[in-house]
Amino acid sequence: MPERLFSDDTPASDSPKKVKGAFFADYTGEFPMPRVLESPAADDGEAHTGTPPAARTSRGPAPAWLRAGRPALHELMRNRRQALMALGGGAVAIGGLGSGAAVMLGRPADDTDDMVKTGQGGGNVSPRDAGSFSNRDSSYTSGQGDLNDLGATGTADSASAAAVAAMRATPRFPSPLNRDPVLHLLRRCTFGPTQADVAAVKELGIDGWIDQQLEPDKIPDPVAEAALKTTPTVTMTTAEIRATVKEGDNKAMYDLTKAVIARQVWSNRQLYEVMVDFWNNHLNITSPFDGGWDTRVPYDVNVIRKHALGKFSDMLIASARDPAMMRYLDNTSSDKRNVNENYGRELLELHTVGIDGGYNEKDVRNSAYLMTGRTATREGVFKYEQNRHWTGAVKVLGFQHANKSAKDGLAVGDAYLLYLATHPSTAKYVARKLAVRFVCDTPPQSLVDRLATAYQQSGSAIVPVLKVLFRSLEFWIAAGLKTRRPLENFVATARVVGTKPGADTGKALEDLYNFTRKLGQAPLGWEPPDGYPDVANAWSSAAGMLETWNSHRAFLQQSFKGLNNPRADSLVTQPAATMATYLDVLCNRLIFQPMQPAERDALIKFLGAKPDTRITDANLGGKLPNLAPLVLDSVYHALR
Repeated sequence: MPERLFSDDTPASDSPKKVKGAFFADYTGEFPMPRVLESPAADDGEAHTGTPPAARTSRGPAPAWLRAGRPALHELMRNRRQALMALGGGAVAIGGLGSGAAVMLGRPADDTDDMVKTGQGGGNVSPRDAGSFSNRDSSYTSGQGDLNDLGATGTADSASAAAVAAMRATPRFPSPLNRDPVLHLLRRCTFGPTQADVAAVKELGIDGWIDQQLEPDKIPDPVAEAALKTTPTVTMTTAEIRATVKEGDNKAMYDLTKAVIARQVWSNRQLYEVMVDFWNNHLNITSPFDGGWDTRVPYDVNVIRKHALGKFSDMLIASARDPAMMRYLDNTSSDKRNVNENYGRELLELHTVGIDGGYNEKDVRNSAYLMTGRTATREGVFKYEQNRHWTGAVKVLGFQHANKSAKDGLAVGDAYLLYLATHPSTAKYVARKLAVRFVCDTPPQSLVDRLATAYQQSGSAIVPVLKVLFRSLEFWIAAGLKTRRPLENFVATARVVGTKPGADTGKALEDLYNFTRKLGQAPLGWEPPDGYPDVANAWSSAAGMLETWNSHRAFLQQSFKGLNNPRADSLVTQPAATMATYLDVLCNRLIFQPMQPAERDALIKFLGAKPDTRITDANLGGKLPNLAPLVLDSVYHALR
């Protein structure tokens, strides 16, 4: 190590003095600074779709992009605590609200109208008409309204054409992130960009990369597959799990949660894993749960992963024939004499039409009637027991059936499920959730309508919907309008620093899983049936932010043993001419763009240096392991 870390000799000219071996001496950054941040007062005059200039140029202490649900970008301060608060963005889960407890009902003998008796005919009042939120996420974004104008709208002939058109428009809600379309695509369609991902998109092109990701079976996945050898139960059938694991032992379910981390960090099939995560939250079954020791893993394999890029109707019908779902939502305790409404209600509220579908309590009860007879055996096998199926005429929304024969009850239920899966309200419900996942917390209704139309025209096939989404200008102009949830931030950190499987990957995955529990978002850990929320306001707490920052240090300071964790000094492999240039290089390595000068200068002051301080040691004399996490603590890493 050199005797002096810094040299404060002032260069003889205005230009930085080049130092022998200073590889980044003239580095200006590959990814440009966000234009809106470079000159916030300037009117660039670029083409824009549908937004008056007054709406685009409003600025002040409360940025317009806060409405889209992101943390504020605070001013950096000098000391470490203030710098952390200025740079940081993270969160921890707050308590979730379930969709309702199971209600045990028998059919009233005098109920000739087949209507629940609730006061003055309350059974005919839908949750929508009673003023309920459309969904749980809406309760967090209430008052924000739909962001009907993001700055560009419409659909192009290809994803790349949409990206170009959106780049020509001015975002109505600019964010600190740069608008490089390659990075935006990777932030939304992976669990965090890596240098290899960027290179892959540049080689294949945006359209080619998306097409490749939509055919995951053709993508080799050696690293993830090797890591999954430490969790062998995640590919087992129920019978194999029962033969391997002691009855009631949750080992297989814990292996599954660890496998989620492994796949999200190391899989080359990133868009597929994003959709697996999406559907695991949509048709949520928490892991572990009482009764899932032998069935939760096969549910992941046979329902979620099998159909993640297939037809939603197939996935829904498969879920309604799955023993884990029957146990989780108490359908195993429902029969014609004692009807448990839990599963019948969640089918409507969470799995298909949603509260906006307009169903009422009468529909809920008939939905529960239709699902009677579906159960799970002690051996963890789905079974239809016709002697438990309720018979009699049923009507749910527009679905009607005489339902006369118990032996036909399973087929009647499947017909009902197909009706729900292809219902226009289900199309809108699923389309909105996809728009929330990929675009912003309160997406434009026009985009939701386009996605819903694609959903119906394709018979609930998901790939055509995603293709419309990626050809939408709203997707491409929404850079930075989403906040990473704690697990996503955690995984994105592992990916960007280059963490790989190592000598004891199994033990390391256990440590990683335990850390996610401290973050408040353990994989598959949401207990209510509505899945983890995916809007910024649901993830906000000082404790969660602190644990998120701690995770950045854990990765960069090699706290997770058993993995191949790159050393911090490998992040900047060549010396840079000055401290300012060094920080630009470091930021491009970790957050794919330089910070604003004021933020960069705050980090320089934290180091006790000056912008033109000359660098002679890439590890900054041992200070880099403390500096690099500060970059990841910033809002740039907190957004997706």
